[in-house]
This record gives sequence, C-alpha cells and structure tokens, in this order.
Amino acid sequence: MTHWQHLLFPSKPRSYPGYRWVNILMRSLHLVGIAGISGGFLFDLPKAQYQPFWQLAITTGSLLVLLYVWENGRWLLQLKGMVVIFKLFLLLLASLLPLWRAELFVVIILIS
Repeated sequence: MTHWQHLLFPSKPRSYPGYRWVNILMRSLHLVGIAGISGGFLFDLPKAQYQPFWQLAITTGSLLVLLYVWENGRWLLQLKGMVVIFKLFLLLLASLLPLWRAELFVVIILIS
C-alpha cells in the first residue's frame, strides 16, 4: 500500500477523544444552517436574509465531510458518502434551475 493509500484508507478508522461531541456539534450547527436557508429556497426570500445560514450550512457540511474522510476515506465509497455527493449535485442543479429550486431542496431534505 502506498503512502497516500494508507493516509486515505487506514487499516482502522481514526478517532480522537471528543470525536463524537465534535460530530454532534457540527451536525447540530449544520441543521441550524439548513433550517435557516429553507426560507430562501422555499419562499424566495432575498439572499441577504439567509446568507449567514447558507455560510453556516456550507462550512459545517464541509467540515463534516472532512471529518468523515479523515476518519476513513472509505466513507466516500459507501452509500452515505455517495448520497452526500448526490445532494451536492442537486444543490448545484438548484442554483442552475431557479424555477425548480424549492422542489430540489425538498428532495435534498427527503434524502437526508
């Protein structure tokens, strides 16, 4: 196994003291962000009203992905990792198709 493979796919998942609490905190903040941007997506509010929630959701979501990949890169190959990638695709699609934004957001929530 090469150095990079060993870094991305360790034989045992990595962890550290407090991992569970960091995960819970990030997930909770992520949910606050998602709840905050729902007004913008569902009721077409001005972006300035939900922008801080958008930044919170993107930041915490990115940190969660990094945390899961750091724990074990196999996460990307598992269904839960693929679902997150699919949700990001739907989010991109929502930005390209504003008339379908609310419907795509609801699909993202249902997948979650």
